[in-house]
Amino acid sequence: MSLNNAASRSLFDVARDVLTAGGITDKPAAAREMAAAFARGELSLDEQAPPSPIIMPGRPAEPKLVHPRELPRRGFGSTSGRAAFIHAVAHIEFNAIDLACDAIYRFREMPPEFYADWVQVADDEARHFIMLRARLQTLGHDYGDFNAHNGLWEMAEKTAHDGLARMALVPRVLEARGLDVTPGMITKLKDLGDEETAAILEIILREEIAHVAAGSRWYRWYCERAGLEPRSRFRELLHEYAGGALHGPFNMEARLMAGFDADELQSLCDAAEAARA
Repeated sequence: MSLNNAASRSLFDVARDVLTAGGITDKPAAAREMAAAFARGELSLDEQAPPSPIIMPGRPAEPKLVHPRELPRRGFGSTSGRAAFIHAVAHIEFNAIDLACDAIYRFREMPPEFYADWVQVADDEARHFIMLRARLQTLGHDYGDFNAHNGLWEMAEKTAHDGLARMALVPRVLEARGLDVTPGMITKLKDLGDEETAAILEIILREEIAHVAAGSRWYRWYCERAGLEPRSRFRELLHEYAGGALHGPFNMEARLMAGFDADELQSLCDAAEAARA
């Protein structure tokens, strides 16, 4: 995607172009270019046309998308097992570019800070993908070599009608799960001597805290505007979309930094414990 004459373009149009970009190189490059143009003040928030109904974003021909149950469980002990793990994380980051851009494109008449947050998220996710892909290539693989699933984008489709639900369920449920599991993955990789992959995950973990915090911030903004109590509405959304409870254990420190409060985290822990009983 080229941003020539970007000063005459709206951020919404450019975010749509990132969504439709399908190339492994093109999409992350377009997201980074969008962020740079936005930082230079070259993209307006003028709305030309309302958002189109949500559809599958541009994707490369590979990876093949399958049901999560069809994805094999692989250990870290072999190079191919570690490559499959890195591929899975890269797939999350590739999808996360689209999730951030769809939030920009779909949810209109928001404060400018909303768009600034999600432009930054899109830029970060693109950079994460580029780092992970480069690491994958050093192991003799590339993005597309392993099957993947479409769960992240399916949640985007389910919440396309409601910015409040999107902020609750994508950053605060799906992305927040990464805060819980990534520290253990980092430890395991270091134990295996894979300091390079561990270092990438440490960067991602640190920056994902800010992404989940943005989701928390705008979820509460939506709740305040609608006159809703955030904690009770979050529980309702979990029952409606996520089976009623999240799986622990939770990274309490990271979630507190990401905008969850202590009482909310305790209620999530209680619900997770009850679901296991």
